[in-house]
Amino acid sequence: MKRTLRVAYPAGRGKMVLRTEQDWDKEIEPVSVSPDGNTSTFELEADQPFLYFKPCLVQEHEFHWSVGPNKLLLMEEQDTRVLYPCFFSPAQGSFSRLVEVPSRILGRAHRMRIYVPPGYDENTLAYYPVAFMQDGQNLFFPEEAFMGREWQLDETSLTLSAMSAVGDFVFVGIYSEDRMRDYTRPGYEPYARALAEEIVPAAERLLRIGGHRRYRSVWGSSLGGVVSFYSVWQHPEVFGTGVCMSSTFSHQDDLIERVMTEPVRDVGFYLDSGWPGDNYEVTVGMAMALVSRGWRYGHNLFHLAFPLAEHNEASWGMRLHLPLQLLNGAVANASRALVPILGDSPWGVSTHG
Repeated sequence: MKRTLRVAYPAGRGKMVLRTEQDWDKEIEPVSVSPDGNTSTFELEADQPFLYFKPCLVQEHEFHWSVGPNKLLLMEEQDTRVLYPCFFSPAQGSFSRLVEVPSRILGRAHRMRIYVPPGYDENTLAYYPVAFMQDGQNLFFPEEAFMGREWQLDETSLTLSAMSAVGDFVFVGIYSEDRMRDYTRPGYEPYARALAEEIVPAAERLLRIGGHRRYRSVWGSSLGGVVSFYSVWQHPEVFGTGVCMSSTFSHQDDLIERVMTEPVRDVGFYLDSGWPGDNYEVTVGMAMALVSRGWRYGHNLFHLAFPLAEHNEASWGMRLHLPLQLLNGAVANASRALVPILGDSPWGVSTHG
C-alpha cells in the first residue's frame, strides 16, 4: 500500500523528515516541499493498512523528535489532512486566564476560559475547529466545578489525539451566571444573540480558529443543551453543529414545536441522554422530530442513549469522546470528504492529529 502525507511547519526552522516503525533509525526525506517552504510531502509504503511514524526536525547538527506519542497513518485514507507537529512545546495543552468580554446585548461581561492544544503557540500554521461550551466552570478544574466533578475535557482531548482518533480542538468554556435565565426561554434569545454576535467575533480575534460555521459547534448539558440547540437553530449562519447532552427539552422552551413547523436548517445535531431520569423521553422526542423533518441519522443527526447513566458532570465527561469523534474524528472526516454536509463543505478542519 502506498500513500502521500503532508506535514506543515513554519519555514526556516529546519528540514522536516519522517521516521517510521519500519526502521526508527532511517530518515525518510520529503519528495517535495511547497514553494513557501511550509509544507513537506512524503511518500510512504506499508504492507499493512496502517503505519506508525514520527515527524522529525533536522536543525544543522541537532535532531528533534516531535512531541507526543507516535502518529498513526491509515494507508487507505486519502491525503486530505495536513499534520501540524510541534517539537519544543509541552505535551499538554494550556489554559487562558479567565477572560472577560463586555456584552452590550446582555449588559454584563461574558466570562470565558480557553483551552488550546499542545503546540498551539509553536506551530502557527495550524487553525482549529472551536467548541463553544456552556457551564465553562465545570469543564477543566475540580475546584471550580459543581460538587468538585469536572468533565476532564482536556484529558479526554489529549487521549484522543494520542490515539490519532480525533484532530485537536480549541475549547471556549463560557461560565454560567444564571442558568435558568440564560438557558431557557425567553432569556436564551438574547444569550444566543450575544454568543453569535459577541463571543464568536471575540474568539476569532483572539484565536486561530476556522472561519466557516462548519468549524463552530455549541455544546451543553441539561439546560445547557437546550440553549446550545437554540443557538444553532436560531443562528445557522454562524454555527454548524449543536452537541446537546441530557437536554431538558420542553422545559420553558418550544424547540420541538419549532423543529416541526419552521423551515429546515442546514445544521447538524448530536443528542444523547442516560436512562432513567435523564431526559431520555424528550431527547428521543427531539430526535424523532428532526428525523421527521429530513435529518438523516448518521449523516447530520446522531442520537445515543446510555442505560443507567446519571444526570451529572461525571456521566457527561465519560461520553464526551463520542461527539468529539463525530465532529472531527479521522474516520468521520474521511467520510465527509466524500459525502459533504453543511452545504458544500465537510465537518472538521485539518489540524494536529
